[in-house]
Amino acid sequence: MGRLDGRVAFITGGGRGVGRGIALAMAEEGARVGVIDIDADTAKETATLVEEAGGEAIAIQGDVAVRADCERGINEAVAALGGLDILVNNAAWTPTPGLMLMDFDDETFGRVLSTNLWATFFCMQIAQPHFVERGRGAIINFASGSGTIGNEAQGAYAAAKEGVRGLSRTAAREWGPLGIRVNIVCPFANSPGMIDWAALDPEGHEAAIQQIPLRRVGDCQDDVGRVCVFLASDEADYVTGQTMWVDGGSGSVR
Repeated sequence: MGRLDGRVAFITGGGRGVGRGIALAMAEEGARVGVIDIDADTAKETATLVEEAGGEAIAIQGDVAVRADCERGINEAVAALGGLDILVNNAAWTPTPGLMLMDFDDETFGRVLSTNLWATFFCMQIAQPHFVERGRGAIINFASGSGTIGNEAQGAYAAAKEGVRGLSRTAAREWGPLGIRVNIVCPFANSPGMIDWAALDPEGHEAAIQQIPLRRVGDCQDDVGRVCVFLASDEADYVTGQTMWVDGGSGSVR
């Protein structure tokens, strides 16, 4: 038996990178998976990979910065897959290359907040009644070392991701009596953003790897995905409000 047999997961930004890795890892453990992404083609690719591995998945196109898209996506997944047990708020956006604080305009700063913080809030509010109906639920929200450390040229992203952590801790307290657990993951993984960074600044990228005690970038499925499986499973039934740094030991602020 898989650790997530009989459960339904809804994963934002699931078309590639970390989101795809989580979808594959959860499907491997028996979860039925709903994947939403702004790019319809990549969402379909993830769903196809899940199905080819023997799992069940639905691909949904949507912009999670828009509440109506979040509501439609979750409702489609619930109808197609038979409920909702797990929510993974992984979708993210930040300008590449980054911007120093004085170079942000309001529109760009706002877009970062919408895609990271507001999207997480939308999906959590929409998913909560489905968890209450089940009598349980597991939410996994994604933050970043950019926020816990305070990386230069990542001010909007840092603000949004630390906002996600604050939101998650409050939800863990408010919704714990309802059987809903809320945890946070801060990854350092081979995502599309990481690949872009390596292409734009190979020396900086390599220097960062050399600062990681485990001396490698994490794998989206095998490293990040497996931690998410644990957090969504009964094995983590007494874990909530926690931040898990899946970063090979690279974070300097806890």
